[in-house]
Amino acid sequence: LAIAVLMPAFTQLSGINAIGFYAPVLLRTVGMGESLALLSTVVTVVIYTASTVVFMFVIDRFGRRTLLIAGSLQMLVSEVLIGAVMAAKLGDEGGMARGYAAALFVLMGVYVAGYSWSWGPMTWLVPTEVFPLEIRSAGQSITVASGFVFTIFIAQGFLAMLCRMRAWLFFFFAGWIVVMTGFVYLFLPETKGMPIEQIGKVWREHWFWGRVVGSDELQATDKL
Repeated sequence: LAIAVLMPAFTQLSGINAIGFYAPVLLRTVGMGESLALLSTVVTVVIYTASTVVFMFVIDRFGRRTLLIAGSLQMLVSEVLIGAVMAAKLGDEGGMARGYAAALFVLMGVYVAGYSWSWGPMTWLVPTEVFPLEIRSAGQSITVASGFVFTIFIAQGFLAMLCRMRAWLFFFFAGWIVVMTGFVYLFLPETKGMPIEQIGKVWREHWFWGRVVGSDELQATDKL
């Protein structure tokens, strides 16, 4: 239940929808022209698609936890730099030099790439692997619902938060990336190479969840 709710929640709180939905608005604000700002949407889609293809080839080689942590670090660095550039160079009139605006464009691409080969697809993959068969459909329903709810929150609140927090908004999202990275490191079990029928073993051997769920229930699940 914790993973079903938190995985999609963390994905939205990483700031991906804020950047994805409002990249043209944001880039116009920092000084890029209308055509270049709209071009960012096309570039974002291309980066996302290419990075997702890379994900398909590396997921079973490196494992889920490794990709999530590495992707989080890439997203964290790029988002902190985005916030730093905006804090230092974005004036009261909502503009900056085109060189810095171009740097923001590149950093957004780096951020989207990190998201696309880690949290983007993994948000939907991991829950399908950690749920035992008898509760998988219910677990996935919770995962999808959580994703929609937090998407609505971020989509509705981003512009108001940007107006009030300005560059600090990206540090806010960066803080959530730190939290979700810690969650993966401490609480997310690795399911690489684990048959679905034996997923109970993953929970039983985890340092925290093994104590919460209990070995008797997990052994019964394995037998089923």
